[in-house]
Order: sequence, then C-alpha cells, then structure tokens
Amino acid sequence: QGELVESGGGLVQTGGSLRLSCAASSGTFSDYDMAWFRQSPGTEREFVSSINWNGASPYYEDSVKGRFTISRDGPNTVSLQMNSLKSEDTAVYYCAAVHRSRSHYDIRAASWDYWGRGTQVTVSS
Repeated sequence: QGELVESGGGLVQTGGSLRLSCAASSGTFSDYDMAWFRQSPGTEREFVSSINWNGASPYYEDSVKGRFTISRDGPNTVSLQMNSLKSEDTAVYYCAAVHRSRSHYDIRAASWDYWGRGTQVTVSS
C-alpha cells in the first residue's frame, strides 16, 4: 500500500508540548483509519490514539485524554498534539494504519497493518 513516516519527536521538559506528524511517503491512505502507538524499552507497544478515515471519531487511551489531540490533516497525514507532557510519556511513537473496513477502536497493535519506523519522544523532569 505505502509507507508511513513519522516526524516531530524530540526532547522536552515536563509540562511541555510536542506535535508529532505522520505522512505517507508513498501510496495513499485516504481509505484508512490511522493511529498512534508508543513503546518504551522492555514494554509492549501500546495504543495511544486513533481516528477514522474521514477525520472523525477520535479515540484516546485514558492516560492521554485531555492532554493529547489527534487530527487528520489530509487524506495521507495524521498528527498528534501532545500537551502537558509527563515523564511517563517518554517512548518511541509509531504511526499505524488499517483499512476503514476494520475498526479504529481496536487497540491491539497486531490488528493494524501498516507502520512507520517511529520517532523518539523524551520528557525530562
């Protein structure tokens, strides 16, 4: 189908903000739901947020509700605005996509078909 490329990670202090972006470097994802996952060393990849193919119905993991906002900036792009960052948000963040015939409420990483290579987010106290 195509490739996803994340950008926008970096080092930020506790309470700060970052905006992650994910864009298709090839192919089209206009008929795909998209999501963000994250993974810290020694842990499994965990769901953060997702949004459906037309930019509606954002869904969030409980620990990021009210702090993170997902948006569909175009048919092939998705962003994650992260505010009030905490040390526990430190992880590699991955963009993922699945065809809209499936459910973007499925938080299992194995259910998502396309992945980027990730971008590191480090929150320091």
